[in-house]
Amino acid sequence: MHQLLKIPFVEHGIEMGRDRLFNLMREQGLLKRKRRCKAITTWSRHPFYKYKNLIKGVNFDLPEQLWVSDITFLKTENGFLYLSLITDAYSKKIVGYDLSNNLESVNALAALKMAIGTKRYMRQLIHHSDRGIQYCSHEYTKLLKQCGIKISMTENGDPKENAIAERINGILKHEYLLHDKLTNYPTTHASVEHAIRMYNEKRPHLSCNMKTPSDVHHNELKTNKLWKTYYRKKIIVNQYQD
Repeated sequence: MHQLLKIPFVEHGIEMGRDRLFNLMREQGLLKRKRRCKAITTWSRHPFYKYKNLIKGVNFDLPEQLWVSDITFLKTENGFLYLSLITDAYSKKIVGYDLSNNLESVNALAALKMAIGTKRYMRQLIHHSDRGIQYCSHEYTKLLKQCGIKISMTENGDPKENAIAERINGILKHEYLLHDKLTNYPTTHASVEHAIRMYNEKRPHLSCNMKTPSDVHHNELKTNKLWKTYYRKKIIVNQYQD
């Protein structure tokens, strides 16, 4: 927000830092509070094969080297809906999504098909997710293998192992959708489409040098790694060049 307001501030002769802006927004009731509700989206006690975590200690420096996937819930007036998301870890662009009223594997598969349909570059790609049944299902892993995409999964059930996906979930739910009137599937789907478009094309990211995810992704812009790593032992070796 502060980045987007810099030019208007200068034009109107206003000097205001980031903290002062947030304090002003808080005083005016403009900061969004997180709502607390819980829905289970991950069931990992299933018989399907669970893959190893391939991304520990690896540095990714281009789009389409790593996709991260997750499923989150949206509470509507008529119950929960479930949003499957696939995000490019480098550019932070949401490349695939699907909204549904259940947690069947076919919905996560629809998000994956959308993501594959947007691919721009011919380079080795890893798909990383939790160990939920949707991502371990035969149909899902079969499509990944057919497309030459390597499969990686969390190992300990720790959200930090899929931190980027968790972060994107939070941005959509608490910055874009929190105050939308989510009544049913059609209204929620329209809100999700608008939120993802605004997120991809309008929202600058600190980890993208204050560029938008779409800019970084489409133009392969170099960015500085400013996000925190949660692994004590880290090997900065890029094994996935073109």
